[in-house]
Amino acid sequence: MAELGNLFDEDADEVSRVVFPSRRLSARRSLGTRIAIAVGIVVFTTLLVYWERDGYADFGQDNGVSFVDALYYSTVTLSTTGYGDIAPITSGTRLMNVFVITPLRFLFLIVLVSTTVEVLTQAARERSRVNRWRKRMKDQTVIVGFGVKGQAALRSLLAHGADPRTVVVVAADRYAVAEATRQGVTGVVGDARNEQVLRDAGVPEASQVIVAADQDDTAIMVTLRVRALAKDAVIVAAAREESAADLLRQSGADRVITHAESAGNLMSLSLLSANVGAMLEDLMNTGKGLEVVERPITRAELGRAPADIQDEGDLVLAVVRGDDVIRFDEGSIRVFQPGDRIVVIRKAKEPATDAAPGTPPAPGTRPRPRP
Repeated sequence: MAELGNLFDEDADEVSRVVFPSRRLSARRSLGTRIAIAVGIVVFTTLLVYWERDGYADFGQDNGVSFVDALYYSTVTLSTTGYGDIAPITSGTRLMNVFVITPLRFLFLIVLVSTTVEVLTQAARERSRVNRWRKRMKDQTVIVGFGVKGQAALRSLLAHGADPRTVVVVAADRYAVAEATRQGVTGVVGDARNEQVLRDAGVPEASQVIVAADQDDTAIMVTLRVRALAKDAVIVAAAREESAADLLRQSGADRVITHAESAGNLMSLSLLSANVGAMLEDLMNTGKGLEVVERPITRAELGRAPADIQDEGDLVLAVVRGDDVIRFDEGSIRVFQPGDRIVVIRKAKEPATDAAPGTPPAPGTRPRPRP
């Protein structure tokens, strides 16, 4: 029995960790609304009975029906207990019971029964939803940490066309996860250093993982666990200092962003050249001004030269052909071929969708089933 209880506890913990985006009322607000409806029905019935108290008889005493008697009659009537010590004795009050109080009794019972059923089945329904979600999810993007870096990463992903249904946010703060789910993504509440929490987030099936922990030691430990669970996933991690960046690379991170040194470099450039600093800051702000993006070539661009694209507004920085990244200054790309992707500077806009034949889709933009 103890083992069975532990099994149920583990299932309940897993269900409580996974939070789906929803427009429905929260469980607490839903329960509060139903309680308010039930109380309102009791109060309304009590006032109705007390208003017509002369049409009721209390067979237990001869001094009439008081307000307390009306409240008592309403509760035992609505709950179908019906002791029979107070009863309507006139045609008017009996008709009122038939056409008003009886429908209110049905509504009262529906509210009570539905609330009870929901409480009893909520855990089972949530567990079933988690299982369906886990079976359908594949190649998702997982963001570990939802502080300033994690929130910026999510905004950038969504601004570049990522489907929010393919993104999972992991954070220890339940309020941070709630904020993430308001943006349409799935959240998992828990410490990402715990392997089970990462499994709950679907890390073994993920194709991309962003490690945006607040502390470098936490980021290193999370990266180690993520790499052990998802050997083929692309891991991008953030580090405060370059010394931690080396450890993150050794732990399995494919790319490491050292935000403290990057911020210092940007500040020094802004001092040496305000225009250079302003341009770099503009490039890093997603969704406005200029932006740096990697995109597939379009049908119209197939067979054309990079210089032709530049004349039309996109400044080509590099061409990605297979596993090779060929920069613009190498000059070995004469024309675009099927399957090429290009890294460009362009005015912020919606990502291109008219890809040439044979060109792989942009990361994070493939449609996924709704959980």
